[in-house]
Amino acid sequence: MDALNCIENEKLDLAILDVMLPDVDGFSICQQIREKHKFPVIMLTAKEEEIDKITGLTLGADDYITKPFRPLELVARVKAQLRRFTKYNSAESNKEEHLITISGMVLDMDTHECTLNEKKLSLTPTEFSILWVLCSSRGRVVSSEELFHEVWGDKYFTNSNNTVMVHIRHLREKMHDSAVHPKYIKTVWGVGYKIEK
Repeated sequence: MDALNCIENEKLDLAILDVMLPDVDGFSICQQIREKHKFPVIMLTAKEEEIDKITGLTLGADDYITKPFRPLELVARVKAQLRRFTKYNSAESNKEEHLITISGMVLDMDTHECTLNEKKLSLTPTEFSILWVLCSSRGRVVSSEELFHEVWGDKYFTNSNNTVMVHIRHLREKMHDSAVHPKYIKTVWGVGYKIEK
């Protein structure tokens, strides 16, 4: 398929995938991208169902847009993803601290890798960014709105937006962390999330 050949042979900064493609669905391509690449992925879907959005995020998409959409919204989301990805992947992004170690978890900004009890976690760029923000703020509660602004670079956040919650759930699953008795990411109900010092 042309898209997969392009992914393998070209240097990409970001991918925009339509869920409904003629040969193969966008979810499958997203899954294949995440096997080797860390660049941001935005899913386009004509479906309103929440399950399609959750499926895309579960497979490693960083954002999704429901069709029909305004071209300026797509441009804004692309810019936000590229800005976030560059910020959290740049060697200059945080000169003071490129390595965070907390309770057996090590985040390395230079390699964009996270290990937990010496086992590498396979995180999407967005999941890594969320974890980096929480770990950088360790001991302090970070609101969902603040996480959304920091990670997605988007100033428009509503309480109905469950994007942050879905990503936190995926992070917990990958970390084998319980939502009820969490060891790492703790929910402070009505406020946000925190990682203890």
